[in-house]
Amino acid sequence: MKEIEYKYLVDQSKWDELTKPEPQTIIQGFLSRSKELVVRVRVKGEKGYLTIKGKSEGIARTEFEYPIPVDEAKAMLFEFADKQIIKKRYEINVDGKTWEVDEFEGALEGLILAELEVESEEEHFTLPDWVTKDVSTDPAYFNAVLIDKC
Repeated sequence: MKEIEYKYLVDQSKWDELTKPEPQTIIQGFLSRSKELVVRVRVKGEKGYLTIKGKSEGIARTEFEYPIPVDEAKAMLFEFADKQIIKKRYEINVDGKTWEVDEFEGALEGLILAELEVESEEEHFTLPDWVTKDVSTDPAYFNAVLIDKC
């Protein structure tokens, strides 16, 4: 399955002014990381996920995600992930599209990223006024790289 995703930095002051829904806490770590393959384990609220992502090609890459028991996800994080990213995720609807906005915690506090998955690279969508720079293809903003700062 192909994931086609845009990623943007968020303007803190405009974001602070926005009325937001209740966020979900996400804790994630990596079981394997390379340019060709990433294996991630994640706890999102009371659910667990195992995700395998292939090499990025522009804004697209192959992705497989599987729900797993949350207790097993927590055990994998504890046993196999030497570092963890913790963030609050908000889902914001803009013109019928759901933006996932992550406020990072801990060593990454202050970083806010907005992501939008689309069906094709030609798809048009509205940019909210609280997004700024497009960092979709900047590896510095991939979670598998950001975790090195944790």
